[in-house]
Amino acid sequence: MSEEAPAGIRERLFVALQHVIPQHFLSHLVYRLARSRSPGLKNRLIQAFVRSYRPEMREAAEPDPLRYASFNDFFTRSLRAGSRPVDPAARSVVSPVDGLISQIGHLEESRIVQAKGHDYSVAELLGLEAGSSWPQRFAGGSFTTLYLAPFDYHRVHMPLEGTLRAAWYVPGRLFSVNAVTAASVPRLFARNERIICLFEGRTAPFAVVLVGALFVGSMSTVWHGEITPRSPPQRLDLPLQSTHAPLHLSKGAEMGRFNMGSTVILLLPPGASTWLPEWRSGERVLVGQVLAYLGA
Repeated sequence: MSEEAPAGIRERLFVALQHVIPQHFLSHLVYRLARSRSPGLKNRLIQAFVRSYRPEMREAAEPDPLRYASFNDFFTRSLRAGSRPVDPAARSVVSPVDGLISQIGHLEESRIVQAKGHDYSVAELLGLEAGSSWPQRFAGGSFTTLYLAPFDYHRVHMPLEGTLRAAWYVPGRLFSVNAVTAASVPRLFARNERIICLFEGRTAPFAVVLVGALFVGSMSTVWHGEITPRSPPQRLDLPLQSTHAPLHLSKGAEMGRFNMGSTVILLLPPGASTWLPEWRSGERVLVGQVLAYLGA
């Protein structure tokens, strides 16, 4: 038997297992463990993670992994000032995260490419009816799907200057969002739970969608704090209030964060921009790097 065959079998088993395991229960368990402040437990978790994934700690504001109060504090660590310079040009669209470009391109009407042979609609991603105004505003526009691996920096930043106009939580599954699962689970990003943030920029609207994943038991925004799965699962409209952060944020400002690895999807309307040709699927990108220019 070739080496490829066992690998293919392992991948199919990995995907099949995700359909039957208690995704939310396991994610809740990880949530509890990640927030333990027991020195022995949290240090063992952090040491095991560092051995397995080798995160770049020299960029962190606190480079010593064991000085964090919990695994979650370590995982969502901040970076040193200046480690992610944000392109200052008014027309530039920058990456909101450190991660891998899973897909990048233009929408076919209102369809987003997930992987070869799989796509889904903007309305499905946003959890809205197809005739709703927000999906229509992005029809024929541009998108990019950015995958955050466990070793990546896990805070999400503004790709453009903008004002938050609407936000809501959509309940769903918690499939892994790695390449193997994306190639095998139809409509993956429209099935997983997610937070939708819709903005008005200076010249165009844009959307930043935070997609949950296996073991990602919570996400947060700077406006709403931590948002965890609801029981029973139901859509939740998130308030537009500036109690914790201004609704208008500059490009590069922090807007949210994840636990564990996950995905951010950026949507731009038709005619707003063209992705720079050097960015293709499989390329790594950092917060603040230019992905496109408005009006290009």
